[in-house]
Amino acid sequence: MTGRATCAIFACLFAAGLSPARAQDAWYFGHDWQWQATHQAIYDLGNRVAYLQADPEIDDGYKGPIISAAHAEMLRLRAELPPAHWRWSVPCCYSRRPIHIR
Repeated sequence: MTGRATCAIFACLFAAGLSPARAQDAWYFGHDWQWQATHQAIYDLGNRVAYLQADPEIDDGYKGPIISAAHAEMLRLRAELPPAHWRWSVPCCYSRRPIHIR
């Protein structure tokens, strides 16, 4: 009886540890580390631009060139990324037959 209970508890813990809710970026193997690093850099630049645009205490003459340079860098990084090819478990809605309502 103790062995069955131990196996049941272990199975529940194992299933909970591998659930999709626990998935993290480290578990995703769709792209290599360069793609993930470039994507993170774009995200960080976007956050920096948003912070500078939202801060009223910084002079526009100071933050204007920084924001322009960050936007140019984001465009350059986006140009380096290949198009994303996501794997979905269901087909896209455009591949279905159209629904005609009478």
